[in-house]
Amino acid sequence: MSDSQSCDLQPGEQSIAMTREVLEQDLLRRHFEVTYPDVALKSHQELRHSIRQMLASAPPGARHVDGVYLFAYGSLIWNPCVEVAERHTCRLYGYHRDFCLKLEHGRGTPQTPGLMLALAPGGSCHGVALRVPARHLERELTLVWRREMLTGAYRPRWVKLQSDIGPLWSIAFVINPQHDRYIGRQSDETVIQLLRTGRGVLGSCREYLDNTVNDLHMLGIRDRRLEALQRAVHN
Repeated sequence: MSDSQSCDLQPGEQSIAMTREVLEQDLLRRHFEVTYPDVALKSHQELRHSIRQMLASAPPGARHVDGVYLFAYGSLIWNPCVEVAERHTCRLYGYHRDFCLKLEHGRGTPQTPGLMLALAPGGSCHGVALRVPARHLERELTLVWRREMLTGAYRPRWVKLQSDIGPLWSIAFVINPQHDRYIGRQSDETVIQLLRTGRGVLGSCREYLDNTVNDLHMLGIRDRRLEALQRAVHN
C-alpha cells in the first residue's frame, strides 16, 4: 500500500486497485455494501437494462461499427480495464472536463474528501475514442457500467466525436446534475485543496490528476486548466 493510500482509510478497509479482476468480481459493489451501506447503488438489473437501452438506442451512424466507441477523458484513458481494439484522439463539443464530482469514497473519505472529473455541459473536451469490439460486447460493457454507473453519478449519452479518422459516434458518461455528489464549478482554491488532500481506498486524487495529465501529454493533448491545477497541487 502506498503512503497516499495508507493513512486515511476507514476502519477495516483495504486498498483496492482498479483492475479488470476487481470489476469482474464486482468488488467495488461489495466494498460499498460493507463500508458505505447507506450509499444507494444501481442494481445488477438496472445496469443490465441501461446497457441494453444504450445499445438499442444507438444512432444509425454507430451501427456499422464493430462494437462501440467509448469517450475517454479521465482514467479510462490510462486504465480502461476492458478490451480495446483501437484508439483515436478526438474532441467532443458541447461538454467540458471539470472537477465537479465530490468524493467521500473511492479516492476520498468523509475525513479526506476529494474530487473526480466529469463531463459538464458547455465548451469542448479533447480525449480518446476507445473501440470496444463486438465480441463479448455486453460482458465488456458490464465492466464499464460497474465502474462508471454504480452510484448513478454519471449518465450515459450517445455523442458525436470529431476524431483523427473523422466523425465517430460514441458513448460518453456525463454528469448527473441531480446527484448529491455533484457540486458544480468550484473555485481554483477549493479544487486545488481537495486534489491535494483527497485520498481513499482507490488511491489519491493527486495520482488521478497526474496520470490524466501525463497520458494526455503522451497523446499530444494539452489541457491547460488541468496542467495549471497539477502545478498548483504539487507546490
